[in-house]
Amino acid sequence: MIPVKCTELQRAAYTRAIIDQWHAATADQRTRGLQWYATAHKFAAEIATGDTTKGAGVLAALSANKSWAENCRLARKAFAEGSASGHVRDAITKANRIMAGADPSEVLPMHVKTGFFYLCIADPENPDAVVIDRHAHDIAVREIYGQRDRGLGAVGRYNLLADCYRAAAKEIGEIPSKVQAVTWVAHIGRNR
Repeated sequence: MIPVKCTELQRAAYTRAIIDQWHAATADQRTRGLQWYATAHKFAAEIATGDTTKGAGVLAALSANKSWAENCRLARKAFAEGSASGHVRDAITKANRIMAGADPSEVLPMHVKTGFFYLCIADPENPDAVVIDRHAHDIAVREIYGQRDRGLGAVGRYNLLADCYRAAAKEIGEIPSKVQAVTWVAHIGRNR
């Protein structure tokens, strides 16, 4: 696990790894990554009959440890049936509360991946929100951890990596969520 409190040299290395992955992305990967959250935003509106906030909240609630395709299938099914299923009890409960009208920002853990995933889907142009998932972590540390614990539940470690993505985005001239999405698309493409 990377340290919660790292040196400036380590922070610079994580930021450089993100920038290097951005530059390693193909033109197609960059195009898909730049549109990723906008596409997810449209899907959120579609499944929730125009209520993008609700759709984004349910997608985020059902996202943990699921592929994007499975995440979409579960969210679409939840809206079609009026109740979430196919996930752990906590995720289902959160999704059902959001579908019943609760504000996603009051239901989801807003200080880690799920909350930031909601923010990025709800507003693809959010200038600060960035999702740090296992892939974002592995990109920054230049190592695929596989099933090893990354410790992303620790707010300090999460924020450290989020700040590295923000620093990379500033250098690149793009918003952090788009840098994360482009590097994620490139990373997934390379490691399939």
